[in-house]
Amino acid sequence: MNINHLLEKIAVDSLILQATFEKDKSIVIKPKSTNFGLGISIFQEPTNLDSSQKALEIAFSEDSSVLGEEFIAGTEYCFFVLDGKCEAVLLRLPANVRGDGRHTIRELVATKNANPLCSRDHRSPLERIKLGEIELLMLAQQGYKADDILPKGVQVFLRRNSNISTGGDSVDVTEIMHASYKELATETATAMGAWACGVDLIISDSTLPASKKESNCTCIELNFKPYIYMHTYCAEGPGQSITPNILAKLFPEIY
Repeated sequence: MNINHLLEKIAVDSLILQATFEKDKSIVIKPKSTNFGLGISIFQEPTNLDSSQKALEIAFSEDSSVLGEEFIAGTEYCFFVLDGKCEAVLLRLPANVRGDGRHTIRELVATKNANPLCSRDHRSPLERIKLGEIELLMLAQQGYKADDILPKGVQVFLRRNSNISTGGDSVDVTEIMHASYKELATETATAMGAWACGVDLIISDSTLPASKKESNCTCIELNFKPYIYMHTYCAEGPGQSITPNILAKLFPEIY
């Protein structure tokens, strides 16, 4: 099956950015070659030039080249493919907090960051949420400031990108993911000649099979140095033990 892929253009200054997309388009502005979700701004709704310019400045602070991409609606899943087999599937939720009607967003972030599962070493189920320029811009798009009290039960997202490294929540969905998407991720990695590969897919409805006709799945990234720990040490779900399988492939005489 052929897979949908993103349309993208490289911006080198604000004038090129203005011409990259029509004003009524939803876009993603991000550095070309960074990891950990650094410098990414996602506008699910058409935005103004000032916000785009700010996003461009943030992206250029991380890289000398910046991508402007079409925004694809849906849920992002990370597939880990090893030697022609899908070993794990992870649902990643963007950094978020839920209101209690008493505390500010800043206080809710501090409380979530105090969770013993949080750290900054990329070896734990959760990473601490920051309140930097990107997060504040995201809050402003939703009509909030960091010191606003969030109503009880209201969930607010501080990021659009769902990287665990920027405070996202990791949920292991390996066993419940529709087999057609596992096959598609495997085919994609194989087509690229990748032995170990992270395949990020945006899926409209993971309970329905992948369909080129329905265009219900888009590949947004291939990672040839995929992280293992986030599939093993999940915030929710059993997690998948991938390391032994990698060692078995590397050292078959031992395993």
